[in-house]
Amino acid sequence: MSRTQRPAPPPLEANDQLVTAVFTAAWAVALVVLLVLRDQLPPSERWWIWTCVAGVAMGLFALWYVPRIKRARTRSAARRAQAQAQAQAQAQDAET
Repeated sequence: MSRTQRPAPPPLEANDQLVTAVFTAAWAVALVVLLVLRDQLPPSERWWIWTCVAGVAMGLFALWYVPRIKRARTRSAARRAQAQAQAQAQAQDAET
């Protein structure tokens, strides 16, 4: 028996800045906890502190970068739509 497949749903849009901010805050909290407890950490486990520092740094970079890439994608989509509209208009003019 053959079943008809439903079309795939559209992708969900997330608030990328909120997601980035939450993860950056989580890394920051982990960093603070590790800094408070660093005397209790064995020296071989202190690399976790630098992992949290890297997480916070990348999160801050992402908070700066994400809005810019979204604006660039929006501009690119607008240019693509405009170019497509112009091509359709030229095609209609050529037909007449």
